[in-house]
Amino acid sequence: MRDSTPRAPSPALNQLILNSITEGVFTVDPQMRIVSFNRAAEEITGISPEQAVGSKCHQVLRAAICGTSCPLRQSMATGEPGLEVDVEISGAQGQRLPVRIRTAVLRDDLGRVVGGVETFRDLSEVYHLRKKLTSGYTLCDLKGKSKAMRQLFGVLPAAARSGATVLIRGESGTGKELVARACHDLSNLHQGPFVAVNCAAIPEALMESELFGHVRGAFTGADRDREGRLSAAKGGTLFLDEVGDLQPGIQVKLLRTLDSGEYTMLGSNQVRHAEVRVVAATHRDLEKGMAKGNFRQDLYYRLNVVDLRVPPLRKRREDIPLLAHHFLESLAAERGEPVRKVTPGAMARLMEYSWPGNVRELKNALEHALVLAQDKAVDIKHLPISLQNGSHIEAEANYLPLNLVQREREAIVEALARQGGHRARAAASLGISTTTLWRKMKAYGIQT
Repeated sequence: MRDSTPRAPSPALNQLILNSITEGVFTVDPQMRIVSFNRAAEEITGISPEQAVGSKCHQVLRAAICGTSCPLRQSMATGEPGLEVDVEISGAQGQRLPVRIRTAVLRDDLGRVVGGVETFRDLSEVYHLRKKLTSGYTLCDLKGKSKAMRQLFGVLPAAARSGATVLIRGESGTGKELVARACHDLSNLHQGPFVAVNCAAIPEALMESELFGHVRGAFTGADRDREGRLSAAKGGTLFLDEVGDLQPGIQVKLLRTLDSGEYTMLGSNQVRHAEVRVVAATHRDLEKGMAKGNFRQDLYYRLNVVDLRVPPLRKRREDIPLLAHHFLESLAAERGEPVRKVTPGAMARLMEYSWPGNVRELKNALEHALVLAQDKAVDIKHLPISLQNGSHIEAEANYLPLNLVQREREAIVEALARQGGHRARAAASLGISTTTLWRKMKAYGIQT
């Protein structure tokens, strides 16, 4: 009589099954030692099963999250499968490999946890495509694809190379210092120092000494000579942030230096040469300041040789997804954590908000959200209260149609990136036909 009792697959059959899976798969025992390592895992990492099996998984993959927030260890502790997480692991030659992982627990017949399983998919092609898609949206540390930012990117290199004095204008938090640093990095003085002075943060009584330096005995407490910021910036760029806050007395002395290229230290008669390029920035309306007598007209024209305007974030909403992803990546790298995603609802709220604090406020909001989200995707409930309750949400004319068009374009670009440029799979993931996808790609100027 034939025995009809079901039998467990043999270890050889288990390995055969694992090797037939196109994603990388490995299993671990309760001590986190690798028990099996399939062929796809070997192809992705370049690490053979013989090298991997018996070693602890963090010794093999060496991801940044291994020592802090291991998803596989968390799954084995909670008994719950983990969400998809994008991380970087190390290959056989030490190269960094972007992968998307998912974890689950292994249980015996009695339901006891006896190990864990992790699957991972190679994202190298996706990351390469994303980098290719976004390469035109970055200049130095500045990021943006809006018309206003593209215009800024178009004139910034020429302004930097000119060596002329530059005046950067924009609201607080828009990234004026990044523009100033780009002016320095793209100039012929890029090997020299970049010295920043916050004119709004230094008291008037100290500003002259801060800029020009002082000699011993120039004032009470000056027990030694001290070089100023002009001297420190020699051969490079002096960045005067919030120049509109300078007091009239300092404005006169700065004007003399800009006109003649000379200055004297406080308490000295010795003339020095200022071998620096000056870049200034302000959030103030200098024209109104001149009308009120708060800002010198001659200094304004001396500073305003090249005028660069940095748009507020509410005027460049299409840059918000790009900036959000950039900040999430940089914050994840700082924390040694996987990159978190933003839910569609949370992204819609980010797009609707007016951002009075501009790019700086967006970064702070995402950092706040990461603290609350922990290992989950960023949702509306994780955002600051001001974004949750809808304050500072603008209902601008013509905004909604542009927003919807932009969101559709973003969704198509991201779907193509996820599918490695494969249009049929991207169309299926979006729930539309390939013909419709092709038509929309043509309308939006999207190329694979």
